[in-house]
Amino acid sequence: MSIGFRICNRQQVAEKSLVEAFSKLPVANVSDAMARMTAGGATLRPMHASGNLAGVAITVKSRPGDNLMLHKAIDMAQDGDVIVVDAGGDLTNALMGELMLAYAIKKGVAGFVLNGAIRDLDAFVETNLPTFAAGVTHRGPYKDGPGEINVPISLDGMVIEPGDIILGDADGLLCVPLADAEEILAKTQAKQDAEVVQMKKISEGTNDRTWVDAALKERGCQFPTD
Repeated sequence: MSIGFRICNRQQVAEKSLVEAFSKLPVANVSDAMARMTAGGATLRPMHASGNLAGVAITVKSRPGDNLMLHKAIDMAQDGDVIVVDAGGDLTNALMGELMLAYAIKKGVAGFVLNGAIRDLDAFVETNLPTFAAGVTHRGPYKDGPGEINVPISLDGMVIEPGDIILGDADGLLCVPLADAEEILAKTQAKQDAEVVQMKKISEGTNDRTWVDAALKERGCQFPTD
């Protein structure tokens, strides 16, 4: 296989039950469980009307503004897959629009992450397939390549391996490495449980706020005198 035109198989894929468990959790809490070190970048925003993204990554590395390998990735997709495209963040040409979206929905694609632009924005809003992209333009794509499928890619420093778990909500995107997914899930669920307790205390007016002054005093903060 030559670099630049290469299609690989995924060596491992997250179990559906694991994806389902993560889909019920806020991305922010998963991020906290991952030490707040990973993010897909603030420029990738929801292009659909509402709802969360959760699925297994098919990765695409593409020349900016070219969607030849994205077309092939949709052909290859299995039910529940999320197609993640590193196209350099260029917004000159759209990577996909209404026709490709309709075909992807027919194939059972769970969503898209496109480090590039889309067009036919109304179709993305109306169909509401979870889609995150860097922007919108009416200018269409090229179909010449090069590109690669199911190779490691990176979005704003977030490394995505084929088969990893991709999550997205209104706060942004996150890739959960498959190798650490079980541990991250357990930590996230524990944090979620703790937040439920904290919310109850806030509602009842019994939450402890002494930590704020303690933290300020530890840092030498000067308080007003009576």
